[in-house]
Amino acid sequence: MSALPDDLLRRIMEIGIQSGTLGCADLCRLSIACRRLRFLAADDSLWSHLLFSDFPSDFNFNFNDISSSDVNSKLKRLYKARYESDRYRKRQQQICAVLKLQGKIAEQSGKIRRIELQILEEKDKLDKADAERKYLCQIRHASVALNVWQPEVVRARQEQMVRQCTVPVKSRIKTVEMELSSCKNQIACLRKSLITEKRRLCEAEEKLARVNYHPLQDVEGASLKSGERRITNKKLKLSKTSKF
Repeated sequence: MSALPDDLLRRIMEIGIQSGTLGCADLCRLSIACRRLRFLAADDSLWSHLLFSDFPSDFNFNFNDISSSDVNSKLKRLYKARYESDRYRKRQQQICAVLKLQGKIAEQSGKIRRIELQILEEKDKLDKADAERKYLCQIRHASVALNVWQPEVVRARQEQMVRQCTVPVKSRIKTVEMELSSCKNQIACLRKSLITEKRRLCEAEEKLARVNYHPLQDVEGASLKSGERRITNKKLKLSKTSKF
């Protein structure tokens, strides 16, 4: 590469930037390879192409706002400032998206809890209505059984059950059966709503995980775990050797 002239190397970089195969990170990596590449990578023409391609709406800049004391070019410093502000803006957007999704998850969780409480209440009503229906059916059977011969003990118990009931049995049974049907339908609708809300909650949690995902976090966590394992293995080896 030392045999190549500077103009050719600069042209190669320009072609790479114009074709999209060479980005700002690649150009920075080239600049730390050697002094020659550092000088070539700081050329204003390269960073002007990057500014125009990455930030076309902000391609109006003022050279007087940037001092020339730095070894890097003015456009490189301008690109760095614009990149940092854009990264800060994206970070703020990510934070807003995370807060919005967290609020949505809290809202969905509250809806799920309310639906679950409503289901429990409807089940309690259903159990009470079913118990009342069974009791009324027993009274109806007892009133029918009074028309036929029964032992005196059984007959007295049936008469007592019939006397204790102060409501018309047949009409009350129909009302209770309607309540049972209404409770069952209400529970079925609430269960459908619960499934829908749980599905929305899972979607919101998955979206939040995608927004919060950062590959370097997993890599750092894995490297920390591997480092901890290496430390524990060294401690075990040292303890074993000290025993001997």
